[in-house]
Amino acid sequence: MIDPKNIALVVIGSAAGGTLRYLFSILFQQKEWNKLPWATFSVNILGCFLIGMVYAITEKANENGNPFRLLLATGFCGGFTTFSAFAQENLQLLKSNANTTALLYITLSVVLGMFATFLGMTLFK
Repeated sequence: MIDPKNIALVVIGSAAGGTLRYLFSILFQQKEWNKLPWATFSVNILGCFLIGMVYAITEKANENGNPFRLLLATGFCGGFTTFSAFAQENLQLLKSNANTTALLYITLSVVLGMFATFLGMTLFK
């Protein structure tokens, strides 16, 4: 059953994460370092750290359905970056010795993601 309270937690976290991501992009737009997309890079690495922290804390408490996880991992990190979820899912696959599945997931996600982006840009130019 869908719990409206859980949906609200995800919405609030997503709004905060998306807003912070936008602020990072504004901050890094003002810098003229080099061609590396520093805003996206920093958000992805920070998001990975945060989702790892949230999962560690909630696993210690043995509460996978914890509202803290919904608000911060699913909501905030999901709004901030989906790369963090991608990294967490792959770590879970590796922890459960699903190495081939993890490698396939990583490879397909990167290659097909780039291809889908290229296709979308090409088709809708």
